[in-house]
Amino acid sequence: MVKQADLIIAGGGFAGLGLAVALKVELGGGFDIVVVDPVLGGTPSRDARASAIAAGARRFFERLGVWGEVASESQPILDMVITDSRLDDPIRPSFLSFGGDVEPGEPFGHMVENRLLLDALVKRAAALGVELRGQGASVSRYRREDEEITAILPSGEDITARLLVAADGGRSRLREQAGIAMHGWDYGQSGIVTTVEHELDHEGRAEEHFLPAGPFAILPLTGRRSSLVWTEKTAEAQRIIGLDEAGFHAELEKRFGLKLGELRAVGPRAAFPLAMRIARSFVADRLALVGDAAHIIHPIAGQGLNLGIRDAAALSECVTDAAGLGLDIGAPDVLERYQRWRRFDTVSMGMATDGLNRLFSNDNDAIRLVRDFGLGLVERFPAAKRFFIREATGLTGTVPRLMQ
Repeated sequence: MVKQADLIIAGGGFAGLGLAVALKVELGGGFDIVVVDPVLGGTPSRDARASAIAAGARRFFERLGVWGEVASESQPILDMVITDSRLDDPIRPSFLSFGGDVEPGEPFGHMVENRLLLDALVKRAAALGVELRGQGASVSRYRREDEEITAILPSGEDITARLLVAADGGRSRLREQAGIAMHGWDYGQSGIVTTVEHELDHEGRAEEHFLPAGPFAILPLTGRRSSLVWTEKTAEAQRIIGLDEAGFHAELEKRFGLKLGELRAVGPRAAFPLAMRIARSFVADRLALVGDAAHIIHPIAGQGLNLGIRDAAALSECVTDAAGLGLDIGAPDVLERYQRWRRFDTVSMGMATDGLNRLFSNDNDAIRLVRDFGLGLVERFPAAKRFFIREATGLTGTVPRLMQ
């Protein structure tokens, strides 16, 4: 069996679904898109994590008609405080704070639970006529045929299109088949992710405590809840998530403190190994990589998901412009435009997060002195703070139309 489509997306995460919805919004019902992911189906998402959505990504979701579905359950990040201390320090002084809006009335970020945003994307994609293949379906491999590319499903069905998009995660099988190498390294760290409830209101404040083992980020959720991204050496992270409730609470309280009153972990605990990996190329013959298939970076600045959204917005614009002119959407010049647009930005952000992690994940007194002096300088210069905020929101450089 062979199905003909205009574009195939392997992977139904934020980047894959975001790209599908963006193209439907831009090109209308006559553009045939198939999204294939084994987890797509009739049941709601069970992803218990939460993500920081930068202002640029929020604008993208708003343009797609998705943000309205989650806006009431999103938490604006109204300000952010950065500290640098040892675990047993009795006081954690604030060296740097960020506050204010990107534009009047527009916070620089929001926290949203992943399941809510994923479900909203699936609902919007279905309403726009995107064909969603789930319940075990996947793109196991592909083959090239003249001016087309064919996705091969385990069921025996083939789907042929002008362009195949690999949005199938950090272990992308399509990237491997294309022979595209990933360059980078492991950090020997893992990120512990969970949700906590606390007695007092966080007032929309995010905090990043730089501890010798790595950053401990407290990110506000709706109600008196916060999402934690807690970096430790891998062996220590495994030990911590294996503790009983009392032991885990003791480790949590040492890092979180009691500034928000009594607290307790209410979400599942998980630990994810941290690495820096960037694909040697973001494109191959009629194949484009987006999201984690193209890059994995340290979560120290909360930019991983936002980079993937920028990929989706940029590739959507490249494809939309080509289709509007009646050109081949999978042609080398279309894909090279996407690669030039996204790869430099990704490498720059990857190296920045790597440098921050190496600078702060240590307990060297001389390095601590230098970095704290640097944080203090930034705190004293509002223009420098505004620059870093604009960088983090994804609103610098060539911004895709759907993020403007």
